[in-house]
Amino acid sequence: MKVFETGTAKRGKDAADEGGHRIAEEEPTATASSIKISASAAGPLSGVRVLELGSLIAGPFAGRQMADFGAEVIKVESPNRPDPMREWGRARVKDHTLWWSVQSRGKKCVTMDLKAPRGRELFLELCKEADVILENFRPGTMEKLGLGPEELWKINPGLIIARVSGYGQTGPEASKPGYASVAEARSGLRHLNGYPDQPPPRTGISLGDSLGSLYALQGILLALYWRDARGGTGQVVDVSLVEACFSLLESAVPDYAATGIVPGPSGSGLKGIAPSNIFQSSDGKWVVIAANQDSVFVRLATAMGMPGLAEDPKYRDHAQRGLNQEELEGLIADWAAHYSAGELVSLLDGHGVPNSTVSTVEDIFEDPQLRARDMLVEVADDELGAVVQPGIVPKLTRSAGRIGWNGPLVHGSHNADVYQGVLNLTEEELQNARSEGAI
Repeated sequence: MKVFETGTAKRGKDAADEGGHRIAEEEPTATASSIKISASAAGPLSGVRVLELGSLIAGPFAGRQMADFGAEVIKVESPNRPDPMREWGRARVKDHTLWWSVQSRGKKCVTMDLKAPRGRELFLELCKEADVILENFRPGTMEKLGLGPEELWKINPGLIIARVSGYGQTGPEASKPGYASVAEARSGLRHLNGYPDQPPPRTGISLGDSLGSLYALQGILLALYWRDARGGTGQVVDVSLVEACFSLLESAVPDYAATGIVPGPSGSGLKGIAPSNIFQSSDGKWVVIAANQDSVFVRLATAMGMPGLAEDPKYRDHAQRGLNQEELEGLIADWAAHYSAGELVSLLDGHGVPNSTVSTVEDIFEDPQLRARDMLVEVADDELGAVVQPGIVPKLTRSAGRIGWNGPLVHGSHNADVYQGVLNLTEEELQNARSEGAI
C-alpha cells in the first residue's frame, strides 16, 4: 500500500486489535502509568506490513518502533532456533525473560524455515503482501538463500529491504560479523569513552545496536516516502553499525583533518567544555551541572553566591573557561559538596541552570516528569500478570502510537493468524506445512 498519500490507511485492521491480545490497561497503577489511547486508535504506520528477520537488537529494535506506531510487524523465527533474545535479560518471571516482552512488543511471531522449499514459498508469498523486509543477517546470507533484493523485487517491485550489519553490505570487510561492542570500538566511539589512564569501557547498553536500528527506521521511512510520495520504487536501506556509531563523533573528524589532533577520553566531562560535569553532593549523590554557555554560567555564578566569577578574566567566556577548566570545576565541586542533591537541584532550578541527579532505574520509577509523559507503561499479560515497559518515543499529538501487547511468549504463536489470515491457507495446508518442517 501507499503510506504517504492523501486519505486513510486502506489495508487490514489495526494490528494491535488482532490475535486476542490485551492492550495496556487504562487505569494507572502504583508502579507505572498506562497509555490512555482507545483500542481502535491507529498509529501513523497503520497498514504498513513489515517482515522482520534476524535476531537480538540490531534490526528488531527498529521493528519494535514500527510496531509502536501501528505497523503490522511479522517476526519470522526459525522453527528450531528461536531468537536468542527470548533468553536474554536478568529477570525471569515464570521462566520467561522480560526483555523479550519489551523488544518484541506488538509483533506477530511466526515460525518459518527459509531453507525448506515450502518455507521459502511461504516467505515469497508474504513478500508479495509486505511493504518492508527488515533483516540483520551477515551480508550475503539472503542471496545464498535465493532471497536477495533482485529476486524479491521480481515479485514486489515496491519492497523496501532494510539490511543492518556490522560493516555494511559493501567494502572489503562487509562479510565480517559485527556486534555493538565491536562497532563502538571500530568507529572510534569507544576510544572517547572513559578516562585517559584506563582501558576504554563500553556503555552499560548495546548502544551500537540501538543506533543502527534507529538509522534503519529512519531509512525505512525515507524509502517509503520516496516510493509513495515521489513515485519511486523499492530500494535497499543499507545500515552499518560501525557507521552508525561513527556518525556521532561530532567535531573529531574535521578537527583531525585540519589539525592532526586525536581526541581522547576525558572522563565524566568534555575537555574544553566547562563547566559541564558531575559534582558530588553532601549526601554522596552525583549531580550533573551543565553551564558552559556564557549566559548560563552567569546564572550559575549567581546561584553559587559568587557572581564575580562571571566577570573573572579566567572564566568570563567559553574559551577562557575551557583553558581553566580544572580550576573552575574544583571551585564548583567545593561549593556543591555543602548541599544535598535535592538542595542542589532546587537551587540550580531556581536560577535556570540545567542540571540533574544521576538517576538509577529505581529513581526513574519515582520520576514525576517521566511518569507524567507515560514513560512507564504497565502492559497486561495473561501469563506474566503485567510487564512494566518503557513508553513510546516520540510523542505524536495527532497520531500517537501505543504498545499493543507484550512480546509473544509462545514460539510461532501467530502462525495461524498470519498464514491463514494473510495468505489464506486452509487448515489442511497449514498442517501440511508443519508436517514438512516448513513452519
